[in-house]
Amino acid sequence: MRRLSGVSFVLLSMLGLSFSGLSGQVGSQGSAGQKASGFQFEPNYPNPFNPETTIPFVLNEDLFGSGRPVVVSMRIYNLLRQPLAAPTALRHPAGEGVPLLNLEYSSPGRYQAFWDGRDSSGRQVASGVYWVQLTVNGVSKNMKMFVAK
Repeated sequence: MRRLSGVSFVLLSMLGLSFSGLSGQVGSQGSAGQKASGFQFEPNYPNPFNPETTIPFVLNEDLFGSGRPVVVSMRIYNLLRQPLAAPTALRHPAGEGVPLLNLEYSSPGRYQAFWDGRDSSGRQVASGVYWVQLTVNGVSKNMKMFVAK
């Protein structure tokens, strides 16, 4: 998989593209397990996946110091920075399978999102590298995932 990601970044460089436009940071602050900003991604599983994956994330206690709920969104992007889909929230008070877009969470903990590997039109995405962006109270982090068919 390491070779695949290197090839992806070479292709991006050749196309003059970067992921700085995803309004979050790619790299150490946006990678799985990073704790800065009061929330973090955990590695999606399985990864690579075909066709479905679960994306865990953690909302730390310091986000809830004001007593107000936090607002969470998650989006999937392709390598050209085009938004493809919004995963669904698992076991959220608003209901099962609700798109994870501007959902309120009232307590810290480990949560999960689910992506079926389809774009917003319902088409199965191709094999390749995709980015998932988690935004909590306006702060974003990114993580890459691999679809293998």
